[in-house]
Amino acid sequence: MRVPHLVESSARLHHGRGVSGHGPICHPSISNASDQRRQRISAPPKSSIDRKNAVPLYHQIFLALRDAILSGQRPAGSLLPTEHELAEQWGVSRITARRALDELAQHGMVERRRRTGTRVIFHAPAPPMEADLDHAVEALIAFGRDTQVRVLSITQEAVDAEGAAALALAPGASIIRAVRLRLQGDEPLGLVVSQVPAAAAMGRIDAAALAAKPMLALLQELGHHLQGGHQTISALSADYALATALAIEPRAPVLRIERVVTGAGGAPILRTVADYRADRYRLRLDLHGRSAPDLTP
Repeated sequence: MRVPHLVESSARLHHGRGVSGHGPICHPSISNASDQRRQRISAPPKSSIDRKNAVPLYHQIFLALRDAILSGQRPAGSLLPTEHELAEQWGVSRITARRALDELAQHGMVERRRRTGTRVIFHAPAPPMEADLDHAVEALIAFGRDTQVRVLSITQEAVDAEGAAALALAPGASIIRAVRLRLQGDEPLGLVVSQVPAAAAMGRIDAAALAAKPMLALLQELGHHLQGGHQTISALSADYALATALAIEPRAPVLRIERVVTGAGGAPILRTVADYRADRYRLRLDLHGRSAPDLTP
């Protein structure tokens, strides 16, 4: 699978007066099952393919159909054109059309059955869920209502180099490290790794607590005032371990969200690195300000 070029952007997290309405608003969106129309979507006008392209004809058709499914043009429950209709539409043989549909089935996007045809089973992303970064705890709680979390491990250990730099800790300082798998239904959505200074955790953050509430909420309950922080969003390809955890192909694209939250006095108290499946999660930033925004791409 072709992986898009690495693109990274950052957003500052603020808490308190004077920020709301002037900072980025983050809108996470996940794929949810919804009632879709069940009739067959008629075939679009005659389509063309690049016969000089090194990419096989069946794979070009697969890519076009895949994009239509991912964009929601062909929603879950709808029937794709038959092999004969695709062959006519694209000007290819029925064998080529069949290979394109088979590839969609292999990627878990459609279900093929005799007499009933090829039906889309992939659910395109639902409308974004609103979440202001100025209210990060509330946003995470709202996010949790539509997903489930499985605590894979929680340990007290020496901080690694990246964690020490992010949390302003001495090398080898003691931290609580929690690894969680966030799911939507039975499907993996994201792998979340959090690091908290052991002193900030006060020995009261365990697997049962993390299964019920976000780390930010637990820190607030311990009396920590969440002053602000920063968040970095980047795109990368999954290595074998991450791909296995998220049930995706190695080198498939994932969305990484790294967040550092500061407490009283500006000292970092939480670092979280979350890797989400690119086909099931998206973010939208609404930019607000008193002056015209910089629209440089």
